[in-house]
Amino acid sequence: MKTLMTRRSPNRDLSRLAIVLPLLACCQLAVAETRADRSGKEIVEAVCAGCHNAGKDGAPKIGDRAEWAKRASHGLDKLTAHAITGVRKMPAHGGQASLSDLEMSRAVAYMVSGGASLDPAKTFSSPSQKTGEQLVRERCSECHGAGKDGAPRIGSIADWKPRLQRGVDALVNSAIRGHNAMPARAGMANLSDTDMRAAVTFMVVQQKPLQP
Repeated sequence: MKTLMTRRSPNRDLSRLAIVLPLLACCQLAVAETRADRSGKEIVEAVCAGCHNAGKDGAPKIGDRAEWAKRASHGLDKLTAHAITGVRKMPAHGGQASLSDLEMSRAVAYMVSGGASLDPAKTFSSPSQKTGEQLVRERCSECHGAGKDGAPRIGSIADWKPRLQRGVDALVNSAIRGHNAMPARAGMANLSDTDMRAAVTFMVVQQKPLQP
């Protein structure tokens, strides 16, 4: 699919890549300014207890180990994927789009184990539902195409460069949690952290504006 708005010289494109690629390599830099992931206990008490304490709409009750064992019989990865994307009457990310997939994994581990399990260091599951390009074209380009409300524009290295100084991880975290005028997960709570990273990465590496 052709995405050029105007023709540009190969030398100019190469010079832009020379700027972008080193910045992408910084994705493992420390991200001290980003919010730390909370514990499973904290997430359960703040978010999940509203439904799982009383078993609202058939939700397995906190402390009912037998009922949780049934839910986890196909693996914690599948159970967490449902918690992230939403299932039946349970909203995606527990209705809190700013929760990370790791926080959801910790909440699931806490409830399944009755509070006995240690918080996992990695997500049980972060399902990939669409490619970065699909998400950008379907959702992100609405603001990032023209730079609405100060959003960095797709294809503008000048817009993205200052935002990449702390690395891609920090940029993805901002997209997940929400930043300035942008809501958490671009207003789509069912998107996983993997989906958000794919969309951010796609926008960062674009050298030219996308055609509608």
